[in-house]
Amino acid sequence: PIQICVSKCPDRYLTYLNAYSSSTPGEREYYRHFCVPEFKNLQKAPIEVLKDKECPAMIIPSTPLARRCFPAIRAKKGVIMVGNETTYDDGRGRRRNVTELLEGAKKANVVLETRQLAMKIFEDYTVSWYWIIIGLVIAMVASFIFIVLLRFLAGIMVWVMIVMVILVLGYGIFHCYMEYAKLKGEAGSDVSLKDLGFQTDLRVYLHLRQTWLAFMIILCIVEVVIILLLIFLRKRILIAIALIKEASRAVGHIMMSLLFPLCTFFLLCLCIAYWASTAVFLSTSNEAVYKVFNETACQFSGQTCKPETFNTSNVTKLCPDAQCLFAFYGGETAYHKYLIVLQFFNVFMFFWLANFVIALGQVTLAGAFASYYWAFKKPDDMPAFPLFSAFGRALRYHTGSLAFGSLILAIVQVIRVTLEYLDHRLKAADNRFAKFLLSCLKCCFWCLEKFIKFLNRNAYIMIAVYGTNFCTSARNAFFLLMRNIVRVAVLDKVTDFLFFLGKLLIVGSVGILAFFFFTQRIKLVQDTAPPLNYYWVPILTVIVGSYLIAHGFFSVYGMCVDTLFLCFLEDLERNDGSAEKPYFMSPNLKKLLKKTNKGQPDA
Repeated sequence: PIQICVSKCPDRYLTYLNAYSSSTPGEREYYRHFCVPEFKNLQKAPIEVLKDKECPAMIIPSTPLARRCFPAIRAKKGVIMVGNETTYDDGRGRRRNVTELLEGAKKANVVLETRQLAMKIFEDYTVSWYWIIIGLVIAMVASFIFIVLLRFLAGIMVWVMIVMVILVLGYGIFHCYMEYAKLKGEAGSDVSLKDLGFQTDLRVYLHLRQTWLAFMIILCIVEVVIILLLIFLRKRILIAIALIKEASRAVGHIMMSLLFPLCTFFLLCLCIAYWASTAVFLSTSNEAVYKVFNETACQFSGQTCKPETFNTSNVTKLCPDAQCLFAFYGGETAYHKYLIVLQFFNVFMFFWLANFVIALGQVTLAGAFASYYWAFKKPDDMPAFPLFSAFGRALRYHTGSLAFGSLILAIVQVIRVTLEYLDHRLKAADNRFAKFLLSCLKCCFWCLEKFIKFLNRNAYIMIAVYGTNFCTSARNAFFLLMRNIVRVAVLDKVTDFLFFLGKLLIVGSVGILAFFFFTQRIKLVQDTAPPLNYYWVPILTVIVGSYLIAHGFFSVYGMCVDTLFLCFLEDLERNDGSAEKPYFMSPNLKKLLKKTNKGQPDA
């Protein structure tokens, strides 16, 4: 096939033979626009032109799509047509049906259908965007209310959850016992699991008494373990609840912290834009490479060539049937050879910059919430603008520490990306050992990335509190947490539960409200809902947006809880309640721990 770049697609049926023999000079000149640029001799014999592949044998009405010309196929009263014709001349004296063009244009039709779908989705957004914004505002308000209510309802929600777990397990034990008793005396129910062996139909096991006895024993063990944990960890659970309540108060005193994720999001968008523009620039910096193609043996086959000078070169003399055709985009200079290295470096820089932006956000929030905790009289002793003060300190004093911590995490993430790339390349291979080794490496580096993120997060808190370098802060934070590992585990699980409940409540309620509104099932606003092509478009947008908003709010709240927790542990280890070293924790925490400040009023 001939590959030719044209200024516009053909708009008529025409063969080269008809254009050549036409008495109208314009026909031949029009056809020349679809020939190779070197074709100038309009008097050349048609058989020679077609043999040298300088012009196509025919052209048909086409439409531009993705910088390509595709047959202008349409259906009229159930009949497939191209340019108001059902047949066409193939340029070799034969008439063909236009349905033969369908196979070649099948992929183009998929693109056209995708474009139509995209246009309908865009139409849905144009008529529903303000309702989507209203839904996201509702999610924002709901997230804020939930965080405020945690000050009053955190303890109730946690204890209700614990009681419900105990009751559910108790009901499970009762149900297993009733099933065990009901099967007594039934034929075949006393067969042991060992004698029965493995069965593909798992329902068979439910007719055995031994199965229900095993379930009952397992549930009893779990119930006893949970009750024992509650007895021994009751005080730590109360401390975790008190810290969560204190975090709600801290967020209430630093309201601007809830909007700070927007700043982080904006900086991340800049990082993504920089990475994407650089990647596109590198990808499009290649040059069009032309190579020699021929049907018979030729010593120049596969060598690069220049279309402008090809016809005057020695290649056409030694190989008459050789052609200089476009092969690919690339290059053979040192720059083009190392493009993949530059792309790899670009990916690495993206990870480094993105992790630095996230670290900057974390250390800023940690500094603001630490200023709340270490204020003896809250909020009177706090800075006037704690968030801006923390942001300024982070940029002025801690840029190097944040860059170093981000660098370590970026290196691990780039290794993970490389392993994913190798895994993708090895999918077709049949080397089981290599796949097993790669899976192990992927698992190990996934765990390493999670650990480094955890360590970095706590290191940034210590940087915000003490101003020490990254390594010192990471070491101090790690050993401080290891000395209080049980408290860490309890607080982590309690906050995870509350955040899960909050996200589920917010996303679920806003999503259900959006579903009933956009499907016009709310009679009060039935006429207000816009007409849509696909009602799931705004609903999914509202659900995803609500999750992102709730995640943003809870990420701030989670950073607050972690910061106050580390400050609380430092407070316990550094201070003893004396006049020289008073406790800075809240009265509720002092009451739980039976601590007092001697000779001073409570903080």
